Amino acid sequence: MDNNQLQITIIGAGVSGLTAAITLQNAGYKVSVYDANSFVGGRVKSDLQTGMILDHGFQVLLDAYPAVNEFLDIEALKLRKFVPGSMIYMNGKTYRLGDAFRNRSFLWSTIMAGVGSLKDKWLVFSLSRKLKQKSLQDIFSSPETSTKTYLENYGFSTKMISSFFTPFYAGIFLETELATSSRMFEFVFKMFTEGNATIPEAGIQAIPEQLASKLPLGSIHLNQTVSSVIGNEVTLENGEKFHSDYTIIGTIAGNIVPNLPKEDLLWHQVTVLYFETDHTGFDEAIIGLISNEEVLINNFHFLQDIFDHHRNVISVTVIKKHPLNDLKLAERVIKELREETGIVATELVQLYHIKKALPQLNSLNYCMTASETQLTENIFLAGDHLSNASLNAAMLNGKAAAQAVVSKIESGVLF
Repeated sequence: MDNNQLQITIIGAGVSGLTAAITLQNAGYKVSVYDANSFVGGRVKSDLQTGMILDHGFQVLLDAYPAVNEFLDIEALKLRKFVPGSMIYMNGKTYRLGDAFRNRSFLWSTIMAGVGSLKDKWLVFSLSRKLKQKSLQDIFSSPETSTKTYLENYGFSTKMISSFFTPFYAGIFLETELATSSRMFEFVFKMFTEGNATIPEAGIQAIPEQLASKLPLGSIHLNQTVSSVIGNEVTLENGEKFHSDYTIIGTIAGNIVPNLPKEDLLWHQVTVLYFETDHTGFDEAIIGLISNEEVLINNFHFLQDIFDHHRNVISVTVIKKHPLNDLKLAERVIKELREETGIVATELVQLYHIKKALPQLNSLNYCMTASETQLTENIFLAGDHLSNASLNAAMLNGKAAAQAVVSKIESGVLF
């Protein structure tokens, strides 16, 4: 059969589905991508509201991810880099803590910061040096413990773990117990030491939009919910059916493939609130952390520190579960900001509850091999939930699924 006559379907226009489509296109195959949403990107989403860029959740791209240069045009994204550090608010004091080897302005403030002992700060340097030398393969084949146990075993003090590691990594893992796998901690720590946390100039959704722009017009079908995939038949929610020689599912397969368990994946949730503020920001792109177990706020940053000519807007992340309605939550966050940091937030601009922000994964791998993505004779799987919750895993698993399809077509034997 002519390659152009093959019907290859990708379900899900998230980052994984889009990289699968790009990989297949680069191999000479036509694809059709279906997504239930009215936009590409899945969980990677931004809103533009009266000149403001509002990302759904505090999301960053770590530019040291190996998949970044393979799939993204970094120059075109015009990435805005965060400085390698944090402003930590603790017991009425403010500390500026960061990687002095990458930004010398952090040297004295980090040495003097009362968030841990000199030994703790030496251990941070020691860990950074260790993980720079540790390969990703070794990281993801290491025995797994919780991140908290890993830090304790490495020798960090209780104060350092509670005042820095817990608030900082809770904002990344979206859980406050540091129960996330030590493999993920090592991976993220390594990426932070080798590169930067960044946000595209146009917001985080610029990433999937750039990926989508590499596909032919008409190949992405939005507002199209797939209800089932049985063999070579794809059925849409509206009852339409069509033939698909090969199908890649970039979402939870159990929801659309019969005889598979329905979605039993647990998710971490997060709430992000945007407020107008009279505060002019930090004059540098840096994250603020509140080291107080009694408050709801985990982290915050000022949009005007990230984006050019942006209004004074603060983005605040809440991870902990609470019984408050939106109005009471906004009031509580405004009160905590004022009491813990002195920052005055005024009008609530937007509030997002993201119930499925990050998948809770028990055992992590770096990415799938091509052969591991095959579910049935002609159905293949993609998505970051198959490996680890990162944009890197999403891109690489999409690529792996596409490679599996190409191999199946061209040789009938998976490698």
